[in-house]
This record gives sequence, structure tokens and C-alpha cells, in this order.
Amino acid sequence: MLKTGVMKALGTMSGTSLDGVDAAVIETDGIEIAGFGDHAYRTYATEERDILRAALGCWPDDPGAEVAARLVTRAHAELMAGFPDAAIAGFHGQTLAHDPAGRGTHQAGDGAALARQLALPVVWDFRTADVRLGGQGAPLAPVYHFALAKWIGAEAPLAFLNLGGVGNLTWVDPSKAAPEADGALLAFDTGPANAPINDLLMRRRGLSFDEGGALAMKGSVAGDVLDRFAEHPYFFRMPPKSLDRDDFAALSTQVEGLSDADAAATLTAAAAVAVVRGAEHFPVPVERLLVTGGGRKNPVLMTMIAEGLGCDVVAVEEVGLDGDMLEAQAFAYLAVRVARGLPTSFPSTTGVAAAVGGGEISYPGATQ
Repeated sequence: MLKTGVMKALGTMSGTSLDGVDAAVIETDGIEIAGFGDHAYRTYATEERDILRAALGCWPDDPGAEVAARLVTRAHAELMAGFPDAAIAGFHGQTLAHDPAGRGTHQAGDGAALARQLALPVVWDFRTADVRLGGQGAPLAPVYHFALAKWIGAEAPLAFLNLGGVGNLTWVDPSKAAPEADGALLAFDTGPANAPINDLLMRRRGLSFDEGGALAMKGSVAGDVLDRFAEHPYFFRMPPKSLDRDDFAALSTQVEGLSDADAAATLTAAAAVAVVRGAEHFPVPVERLLVTGGGRKNPVLMTMIAEGLGCDVVAVEEVGLDGDMLEAQAFAYLAVRVARGLPTSFPSTTGVAAAVGGGEISYPGATQ
């Protein structure tokens, strides 16, 4: 256990969009947020992104996994070295494979090596304990979303939507005293978000993403593809539930015959439909949806979601939060909770049998 009270914690996140690494500092005691600190971003170079993309679906012993893990560790070390005042760090790693009902979950990267290189306690492997106890291992940010709802002074139920490679929703009732209280949280992955759009743009145009939704704005949605997508069995499963990045790979196949613009428009509409279908599981409707992740910068996607839900859909910046760094901040918060022995996931967020604290702590002086 580290000292009690508020501490500066550094968190990192490298998401399924494979764009780069976010790092952010928050001040917290693992329960309340006391303030926000510095942040930084390190993009993955094209050759690095190619290595990670080739390793998607790999498990630790598969060819390509070790090379990807070394890359992830090195990239994080370079970025995290710029935060010398942090007392602890949360290292998510790069998810390469996620199969909670089968082989488990695999986040590439070596937290123990980072602890030695940075001379800093590092909390990592956040998801494995949850999966071992029957949980989905994802999403893990909901406990931080609960703290953020308190931070912004929310009183009525609201929802956080992360539009990364995969989308995920957290429904929060901020009137509850703690995240483990009955009815405080409900969380789950919605479906594909940016990943299929990004993959399409990279494959067809050599671009990382559809900036500002410009390509989708020019296209028409293929109604037949969207209708089939909306009836996918995943949407009828009760949450909590989670997805791997490529669980909806068939969707990309179905738009192969479309023009670039029509394919982008259809994939964007699918991301919106996934959110709308997800909101059907909310215990009570919300008046406000706060959006984080890269997808919030796509006005076409944001408009589609708002039209489908009929509530306010706004970027988290409108309530004073940082949508680029929120996921990294979440793992800083989780690191402190792990160090303090507090739970990080709950039956209502991952489906785990009981509230559990995930994560392994590596200390600078430890040996392999």
C-alpha cells in the first residue's frame, strides 16, 4: 500500500484505434478527484502501427506478440519519462486479443520493465483478475466515470460514451454514495466505433481516420447493410458485455462493394446505431450523453447519435473535461485504487461475480 491521502498518479492508454499513446496525471485518493495535471501524447509511427496491426488477435506466445510488446513498452517508457513528479503509474498496455469466455484477455507490454526504467511503482494487467473471476474484463473506466459525475456536480442520471476503436457506454446515477452501490453503474461495450472507419480509410486511401467526418458526409448509407447490422445478436444480449476489436469484422466485408464515401457513411451510421441500441438497456433514460474519445470529433457521427437518442449529445469538454485524455486519466485513477485495495470493477460493469480490484503492482527494485 502507498501512503494515504491524495497523490499524483500518471495514467496511460493505447486504444484499439492504434493511433498512439496518451498519458495524463490526476490528483486523487482513489475515491475523489482532487485535480488534473499535465498530459502528453505520443503518436505511433506508420511502421509501429503496422507492427501492432499485424499483431492484432495474437496471444502472448504467438508470433509477433513479443515484438509488439517490446514496441508498446518502449513507446510508453519514452512518453512516461516526461512525468517525474508522479508517485504511481497505471499502464494499460495495448490490447491485442480479448476473449473473456475463452482464452482470456491479452494486453501487450511489460509493466515490470517500465517500473525499473522509470523508478516508479507501476500498476498493470488490470483486466486478468476480473476475467478469472467470470467478468468480461471490460470496460474498466466506469468507476472513474462515477467519480467524474461527482466532480462535475451531476445530480440526475447521465451517461458517458467513449468512441474509440470500440464504443462503450457507462450509465451513472450520481445520487448513489459509491460506485459499488446497487444501481450506481451500468456499463458495456456498444459495438464497433472508429476501428472499421479507420481501417477503411487506411486500406483505401492510406489515411488514419475520416477527419471531421468529411468522407462520410459525402456518402449515402447502405440501408440493407445497416438493417442487417442492427439485428446482430450482440445487441440483444443483456449487459454487462464486451467485445474484441474485430468481433464485427463482417461489417467491413459488407461494405467492400461500396464507394469510399458510401462505405464511410455506412460504417459511421453503424457506429451510431450501436450506441442507440445500447441505450435501450439503460435502467432509466438520460437527458445528457457526454462523449469522449476520437469519435466525438466526427460531427457526422455525433449528429447521427443525437438524432437516434433524442437527448443532448455533447463532447465532455462542455463540462470541463478532456476527451483526449479521459481514458489515460482513468488508468491513473485505477492505479491508485489498486494500490489502496479498492475495487476497480463490479457486477454491473463487467459481470464479475463480486466487486474486484484488478491489477498487478510492480516496484522499481523488484527483479523478474
